[in-house]
Amino acid sequence: MLSKPGVNTGLESTAIMKKMIYITQLIYIKEGQQEVFHQFEDIAIPTISKHNGRLLLRIQPTDDCFIESNIEKPYEIHIVEFDSEQDFENFKNDKERQKFLHLKDQSVKYATLIQGTKI
Repeated sequence: MLSKPGVNTGLESTAIMKKMIYITQLIYIKEGQQEVFHQFEDIAIPTISKHNGRLLLRIQPTDDCFIESNIEKPYEIHIVEFDSEQDFENFKNDKERQKFLHLKDQSVKYATLIQGTKI
């Protein structure tokens, strides 16, 4: 349906409410806990799509990938997009995913989460 210039169709507010968000996560693993981490990821990654999300990149960087670095090398880097902030919250609160958070706690030393939008 075409709208006349200057006429509010209501679609504009929907677009504002559903602003796409991007999550970049640098993940640092505890020594010897790689297998446990992968067990958690086998649950968490499929859960992303249940909440209007998409895993765009999953990288295990090697030493020769870095041009410059002033931080510890992460074990993995993830870039994920969600259709909205609410979708991201729903992913974090997913009941099935929460049953396996003990695997994340056991394997992840720490993670840095960077949240942004497309500009």
